[in-house]
This record gives sequence, structure tokens and C-alpha cells, in this order.
Amino acid sequence: MRRVTRDAVHRALPEALREAVLEVARSGDLHGVGVHLVGGPVRDFLLGRALRDVDLIAEPREGDSDAASVARGASLGDARVVMHARFGTVRIDLGRESIDLATVRSEEYATPGALPTVGRGELLDDLRRRDFRINALAIPLNDCAGRGRQALIDPGEGVADLREGVLRVFHDRSFHDDPTRALRASRLAPRLGMSLARGSRSALRSALRDGAFGAVKGERYRAELVKVFTDPAHGLDPARALRLLEDWHVLAALEPGLGLPPEVRPALKRLGKDLTLDAPRSRRGAAWIAGLRVWLSPLAPGLRRRVLRRLAVRGEQAQRIAGHPAEAARLLRSLARARGRGAIDALLRDLPEDALLSVTAQADAPIRRRLQRWLREDRAVAVPVTGRDLVALGLEGPAVGKALARIRVAVLDGTVRNREEALALAREVRPPRRRKKRG
Repeated sequence: MRRVTRDAVHRALPEALREAVLEVARSGDLHGVGVHLVGGPVRDFLLGRALRDVDLIAEPREGDSDAASVARGASLGDARVVMHARFGTVRIDLGRESIDLATVRSEEYATPGALPTVGRGELLDDLRRRDFRINALAIPLNDCAGRGRQALIDPGEGVADLREGVLRVFHDRSFHDDPTRALRASRLAPRLGMSLARGSRSALRSALRDGAFGAVKGERYRAELVKVFTDPAHGLDPARALRLLEDWHVLAALEPGLGLPPEVRPALKRLGKDLTLDAPRSRRGAAWIAGLRVWLSPLAPGLRRRVLRRLAVRGEQAQRIAGHPAEAARLLRSLARARGRGAIDALLRDLPEDALLSVTAQADAPIRRRLQRWLREDRAVAVPVTGRDLVALGLEGPAVGKALARIRVAVLDGTVRNREEALALAREVRPPRRRKKRG
């Protein structure tokens, strides 16, 4: 377990965020507000893992200043500060990175499964409202926060749970209050190499028995499942997360009959490997649709549609997921028959990113290699002429697109190597000019 010192924490902060975090902490001291690193980043610091994001809480200790006051008082250059007064939260956008800063809060659940009512609270209130004890940890980042405090604030013995390798909720009604915590547990456990503590398993079974999962809106479950298919960028195998949810009987509680078919587990694991930190943002944004395409593909069509309705997946996204089995079967048959890199490109270049991800994950080894080569090499190939060049040759309308497509196939197959050869090929597809009729 890593030793906690303020200098060590500062060095561990993501480089792109470090100066902004230190400036927020300085602003907190000027306003009498303690600034703490909290939650997952503290957990990851203690485990010696890389910090990928930063969550901060502002604790007013002198006067009435809050997170908004601290953010407004910080010298953050071109950063954009977005206030959410209703929730006492601030988002500091620093281009590609951001920092979340929230005033310490308390929560009350009016009914099981409902969104909580948020109010002002104390530091320990804020920590104890969190999902698991290993996330109820805080490290003071400025003098105001650290006055009279230990270097690590741990009201729930979260450090002991880290050492034991268990996820433990704070109380027996935790999953009643918020059943989505079960989905978060399914992601955290395999990512961190942990298991759900025995008492917490009992609390989950009690919530399932009492029907607590039926009270939650589908949008909230969908939001958690999106993370199942985006967390692979941080080391999660989505098949393991879904397997835990099946073992805990959570999937059947979301929709009767829903499970994790054994035949899709290898494809989901391959999908997870494809979704690395190096993947473009467009791929990560399409990950959850691809994940649902693969996961739900063996289900009966009626069950697939019910699952999508339960998860509040609508419109074109729902249509793509529902129609995936037939689409994938057709595409895989065509890829198996395709001869040449140009033919493969013609099949793939207009597909949405989620279709490419899902079919690549489900393909057998030879076709998967073809798909990966196209993604890695052929997709980015540019043809040596433009549409304007072809118009100058006399092509117009659909003939321009037809010629560009033919040239692209030839470039990928190696039969066209330069601009002159591309223009020569375009002349072959140029339709003859119509002769004007004499009056």
C-alpha cells in the first residue's frame, strides 16, 4: 500500500491536470475551504495504480464559500468553468481533460431505487454516501483541509478492505437505496481483482428478493452498462463483469430471461481487448452499442426487443442492435467470399463504427485478421485524385462517385499506383457525351 504524503499525491496526479489541481487547492486556502482528493483516485493511489482522472470535494471550514467560490477564485487560464448550482458541483474543462469539484453533500433516498435528494453536509456525510467503503476515502490537498486531520481520511475502514481485496457496502439497505451499485460492483471487482464481501452479497440478495431492481428507470441501468463496455480502456474484460451480474442474478432481475450466453463470451473478451486506451474516441463512443450487439445477438428476437426497451435504448441505435444477427451473418458470409483488399474495403468502408467493432469481435481468426488489417492499414488509404479532378475530366453526378470507388479498389489491390493511372482508370468509366440533335 502506497504511503500517503502530499508531495507523493501531487506527483501521482495526471500531468495534464496537476497545475490546475494545485491552483484549486491554493484558491481553497484563500477562501477557507478544504480541498480533498476523493473516491476512486484515492483508492488507485493507495494501490499504486495510475490516476486517470481527478475527483475533488470542497469542504467549507471558514465562512460560507463553496466549490463555486473556489473555482471562480482559481487562476485557471483558458479553462472553462461550468457551474451546477442545484447540485453544488463544478466542472473545470481543460481542453481534453476535466476536473470535477463538488461541495460536500449529504443524500437521502425518499423511496428505494429513486434518485437521492442532495443537501449540504459535512465531510464524513459525503464520504459515507458513497457506494463502497474503498471509495469512501479522502486525502487533504491543502492546509485548510488538513488542519486537525490525518493524511488519509478513512471513515469506513476502506483501507482494510483494500488489503483484504473485498468490496463492502456501508449498510444492509445499500442495494435497496441504489440497485445500480450492483452494476458498479461488477466492474470494480474484476478491474481491481476483488470480490464482493459476504455481508454485501447478502444485502444484494435481499434487494433482489424485495424487487428493488424493478423501481429503477432503464436509463440508469443503460448508463452503467455503457461503462461495462467503455471500462475495457482501463483493463476491464466486459465478459467477466456480465458473468458476475449473471451469477448474482442481477441480469434476470433487469429483464426475465436475460443472461450471458456462453457462446458470446469469447467475442466479448476480444471486444474488450480491441477497446484500449490507444483506440480513437470514435471507437470508445461506439463501444456500448457494439457490446449490446454482441451480447444480445443469440437471444430470441422478442427477448432482445424487451431488453432494449427495459434499458431505454430507442430509435436507430435500437434498430441496429435488434437487426445485428442478420446483418452480421450477411457481412461475414460476404467477407469470406471477398477476393482482394479492395473488395473487403467496399464491404466495410460505409459501416458505422459499432458494426465494425462487433463484427471484428465475432469473426473467426482468418476473417478477423482481414478486418484488423483493414482497420490498421487500408481504412486510412487515400486515393490520388479528388472528385474535382474527375469533374474536370467530364464526369458528373453519380459517375464521379462510381469512378472514385473503382479507383479506391484498384489502389488497394495495387493495380493503380499514382495519379496518372487513377485518371486513366476514370476515363474508362466516363460515360460517352450525348450528341446534340440537329434541328
